[in-house]
Amino acid sequence: MKDKLKEIQEALLTGVSYMLPFVISGGLLVAIGFLLGGYNIPNDVAMGGNFASTVFWLGKAAFGLMVPILGAYTAYSIADKPGIAPGMIAGWMATDPWELNQASGFLGGLIGGIIAGYLVVLLKKIPMPASLRSLLPTLIIPLLGVAAMGLIMVYVIGGPIAAVTTALTDMLNSLGTGNLVLLGIIQGCMLAFDMGGPCNKVAYAFALAAMDTGNYMVMGANFVGSITPPLGIALAILIKKSRFTSAERGSLAGLFAGAVGMITEFAIPFAASDPIKVIPSLMAGSAVGCTLSYLMGLTIQAPHGGLFVLFAMNSPISFIIASVVGAIVTAVILIALKKDAVEEED
Repeated sequence: MKDKLKEIQEALLTGVSYMLPFVISGGLLVAIGFLLGGYNIPNDVAMGGNFASTVFWLGKAAFGLMVPILGAYTAYSIADKPGIAPGMIAGWMATDPWELNQASGFLGGLIGGIIAGYLVVLLKKIPMPASLRSLLPTLIIPLLGVAAMGLIMVYVIGGPIAAVTTALTDMLNSLGTGNLVLLGIIQGCMLAFDMGGPCNKVAYAFALAAMDTGNYMVMGANFVGSITPPLGIALAILIKKSRFTSAERGSLAGLFAGAVGMITEFAIPFAASDPIKVIPSLMAGSAVGCTLSYLMGLTIQAPHGGLFVLFAMNSPISFIIASVVGAIVTAVILIALKKDAVEEED
C-alpha cells in the first residue's frame, strides 16, 4: 500500500512539473493583458482585436492546456507513454469543453490522470498473439484508453460534479448576504478549494449575479479570496523556504504576479503536488480574507483585474488588509503542516 501511495505521489509531482510552464507563461501573459488592456480585457475580441487582447487570450490558451497536461503526465508517470493520450483526454474532459456543467478542474484532472494511468497498466496485460503484440501500444491501448476515460469522465466523475455544482449554487443563493461572516467563510473555502473547478466557478458566478443586482460586496470578497492563495504561498516561501523544493521556490515571482493580477491558478501546482496539506491552508486563508472583506464593507465594481482595478474599489486599504491577513493565515498554516522538502539545498 505504501509503495502504491508513493507511486501516486510521484505521479502527481511529475504531472505538476510538466504543467508548471503552462501555469507560469499563461499567468504572466494574462497579467500583462490586464495591465495593458484594463479589467474589461476578457470581453475584447479573443484574438487579433488589439495587442492587449491577443496577449491576454494567449495566456488563457496556455491556461486551457494546463489541466490536460496535468492529466497526461500524471498518467505517463504511472503507465509510461501509452498513458499520455488517455490521461490528456481525462484532463481535457475535466475542463468541461462541451459545457455540460461538468467541469471538475485540476482535481478532476488529477483523479482522471491517476485512473488513466492504472487503466493503461491493466490494458498492457491483455493477452495477445506475438504477431499482433505491436498493435497493443499503437492501436488497442489508445483506442480503449481514450474511449474509456472519456466515458468515465462524463458518466462517473462528471455526473456527481454536476450535482454538487447545482447543490452549491442553491446553497449560496439561499444564504444570500444575510449572515456575512458565514457567507465569507463558505465563499472563501469554495474559491480556494479547487481554483477553477466547480466550487470556484459557483462562487464567482454568485459574485457576478450579486453585481447585477447592485451588490458589489460579494465581488469584493471574491477578489480577496482569489488573491489570497498565491500570495499566501509566496509569503510561506519567503518565511520558510526549506519547506519548498528549488523548483517551487523558483515560482516565487509568478506567485506574486498571480496575486497582483488575481490569478489564483498560480497556486494549483502546489495544491496538486500536496493536496492534503496545501488545500486546507488555502481554504483557511481565503475564508479569513473573505470574512474580513465583508466586515470592512469592501466593494469592487469590476469583475476581474486584481490590483489593476484599484480605481473600482471603495477602499483599496481594506482590500489590501483583508488580502494580506488572509495570506498570512495561509502561510502560517502551510508552514505548520508541511515538512522540509526532501531535497538538498542549492
